[in-house]
Amino acid sequence: MFHSLSGRFLILTIIFVMLAEVLIFVPSVARFREDYLLLRLERAQIASLALLADEMISPDLEEELLRNAEVFNVVLRRDEVRQLVLASPMPQVVDRTYDLRDPPALELIGDALSQLLDQAPQVIRVIGNPTRQAGLLIEVTMETGPLRTAMLEYGVRILILSAVISIFTATLLFLAVQRLLVMPIAGVARAMSHYAEAPEDGRRIIQPTSGITELRQAEDALQSLQTQLTGALKQKERLAQLGGAVAKISHDLRNMLTSAQLFVDRIEMSEDPAVKRLAPKLVNSITRAVHLCESTLAFGKAEEPAPRLRDVLLLDIVSDVLDSERLAVGDADVSLSEDVPGTLTVRADPEQLFRVIFNLVRNARQAIAQTGQPGEISVSARAEGSAWVIRVSDTGPGLPAKAREHLFQPFQGGARKGGSGLGLVIAQDLIRSHGGRLELESTGPEGTTFLITLPREGN
Repeated sequence: MFHSLSGRFLILTIIFVMLAEVLIFVPSVARFREDYLLLRLERAQIASLALLADEMISPDLEEELLRNAEVFNVVLRRDEVRQLVLASPMPQVVDRTYDLRDPPALELIGDALSQLLDQAPQVIRVIGNPTRQAGLLIEVTMETGPLRTAMLEYGVRILILSAVISIFTATLLFLAVQRLLVMPIAGVARAMSHYAEAPEDGRRIIQPTSGITELRQAEDALQSLQTQLTGALKQKERLAQLGGAVAKISHDLRNMLTSAQLFVDRIEMSEDPAVKRLAPKLVNSITRAVHLCESTLAFGKAEEPAPRLRDVLLLDIVSDVLDSERLAVGDADVSLSEDVPGTLTVRADPEQLFRVIFNLVRNARQAIAQTGQPGEISVSARAEGSAWVIRVSDTGPGLPAKAREHLFQPFQGGARKGGSGLGLVIAQDLIRSHGGRLELESTGPEGTTFLITLPREGN
């Protein structure tokens, strides 16, 4: 119970109510003490008036009047004359004097606390105003024992009453919190557990029903989160199915390309100059296609294979990419250029780096071709500090807003109609595996530039 929200709330409620009662208790006891002393003054005044009415009162009756008033003597001041009206032997000298004629509240509280804490018997003098203007002043002397006993009894009654009020109030608040807060929270927790058992089941998504604003906001947020998660899980399942299909297609395509590779080997023996010039590029293209199929099969089993790093001339890779794209340009007015130092050597997996640059150049060519306007694509590279920097720039129309927002998200960042949106995701993963970064440096009506950064550590 003490570890539950409702149990802790119950305990805190009792503590706070008792604290409030304690704050009320002190002035209440001070008020009780003041009323007690005023009552003694009033009784003493009545006794003194009885004596003034009949001056021949007997000593026994005088003693009885003082005993009923619970005082030792009474002094009454009338017409500026101070007169000892009633008197009896004093057990000891007067210890303190208290003036009840319009005393400050803090003084009354301080005197009451002092009275409670001081257990020694004392005789005190109390001064006050007579009731109904029956004189100018009245004072009495009395013992503090009966006063302290009465104050303690009153205090115990107040504390018992406070405890009863605290328990009753805390119980009501406990039941209210249990009904209005704890039970709805427990319902949300049960809904979360129920959803966690089968998150793919859309019927288990929570339906907000709470009338409490804050709890309703939590239910709305949870509903949104569960809806997105269910959609993501369904998409993940579809991607898994798609991955299985791609793996099967890649397997068959690899077999076909292997056969094509055998035919290319025969073509290489031709004496035709054009065939001799194009055959190596055809061999490289088919070899890369075979490697891509093998990588896809490996990805279907686990993930993209780790790059096999070695020192390669970047110009050779860029030239192969541009030569391949020149064959694909066709009738489009797209020019391809490179600005790569012939001696620039980078440490990378040549096949994976080829795929990255090829993907960026191909996307740029397709974007320019869709506009029907002439354009230019350039690939430049430099060694800058501790990194190699490769830029792929084009003068195309720039990326649309939606493509920029989901640029590196699978199936969402495609800028070309009909595109899968996987190219940039794969390219980014390949560069990350090299310890580098693939970023969109700029895009707009003047064109788009992608930035590839490869680390040079250890070189």
